[in-house]
Amino acid sequence: MTTTFMKSPKYLFTSESVTEGHPDKMCDQISDAILDAMIKEDPSSRVACETAIKTGYVVTFGEVTTKTYVDIDALVRQVVNEIGYDRGKKGFDGTTCGVLVALANQSPDIARGVDRNGQSEVDTYSEEYLAAGGAGDQGMMFGFACDETETLMPMPIYYAHKLTRRMAEARKNGTLAWMYPDGKSQVTVEYHYGKPVRIHTIVISSQHADKFEGVKLSNERIRADVIEHVIKPTIPAELIDEDTKIYVNPTGRFVIGGPMGDAGLTGRKIIVDTYGGMGRHGGGAFSGKDPTKVDRSAAYAARWVAKNVVAAGLASRCEVQLSYAIGVPEPLSINVETFGTGNVDDEKIAEAISQVFDLRPRAIIRDLDLLRPIYRQLASYGHFGRDDLDLTWEKTNKADALREAVGVGN
Repeated sequence: MTTTFMKSPKYLFTSESVTEGHPDKMCDQISDAILDAMIKEDPSSRVACETAIKTGYVVTFGEVTTKTYVDIDALVRQVVNEIGYDRGKKGFDGTTCGVLVALANQSPDIARGVDRNGQSEVDTYSEEYLAAGGAGDQGMMFGFACDETETLMPMPIYYAHKLTRRMAEARKNGTLAWMYPDGKSQVTVEYHYGKPVRIHTIVISSQHADKFEGVKLSNERIRADVIEHVIKPTIPAELIDEDTKIYVNPTGRFVIGGPMGDAGLTGRKIIVDTYGGMGRHGGGAFSGKDPTKVDRSAAYAARWVAKNVVAAGLASRCEVQLSYAIGVPEPLSINVETFGTGNVDDEKIAEAISQVFDLRPRAIIRDLDLLRPIYRQLASYGHFGRDDLDLTWEKTNKADALREAVGVGN
């Protein structure tokens, strides 16, 4: 995003979300369920777990080092059934599908970079311990925040996630019993000079039963139900007008879905997971990775930083980039971009960030309390701006310290 966005009299921006029954999201949830199970019993577990899925089978593979035992076959089936693929008529059945497991130990060459003194067990987070924990890989991570919504998230992705969460709720509580787990939403917002003014277009695609209550489902019934029970309860009426376009199952049929319709793979929805394309992305996926992997932990920290910058009133839009080298604790760089909305220079904000936040990997794990089984719940509907969850990186507890560091009064 450039300052052109802020200067344009009319600008359309679109983001999408997918439901928990989307094949890629099924894989993310399985990978994070395995991570949760390991980290719950052994917080020092090192996990890099990928999942692939297609009609009738699930494959989990990667590298793990843990002291605990996890019945991965049973866990995979549990996750698939809880998502809603519990009958063959839906195209996938967690009880009868095949499960293949190919997990090996973590490479010692990677481990020696993370545990530079050979210490992997968590202690009292002494300075010696913090300084000995290098980044698990090189890379760059981005965090973003803006003042468009209460959660300081961009409006397109915020409402796209709201819609898919509502789809899942209506399916599970029986309001839309004809709805199956796979689905998508897409929201286009119209901006005037960088400010959202209306929703231009809404797209909803939902997998559905061929027949419901003995009658073949019509597109008219699906459209009416989705508008009444998904869109209206979710999107504020003042954002929709007579010119707003609404598309529901535009192809006219979505019976074949989930892994039967498309193969799934962990880490293929990184834009859905973050800011819907509004902020840049470093390329690293989150799911299946323990928090020593800065792809995950530093991305959470970057969101924490950016959100506090906006909450502090230092800018109305803020993007933060962090970069790391494997085995090195300190970030190599901290970059701040406020797109012309900053009340102080971006360089001064970057200096304040380095004073207020300790962005070494083990310090991030400590400050955000990341050695907990919290990850499966994040594997659908976004990792940021979740007003349905209490997430440490969504707290604005550093806003006052940032204002003080840049010399701005409260």
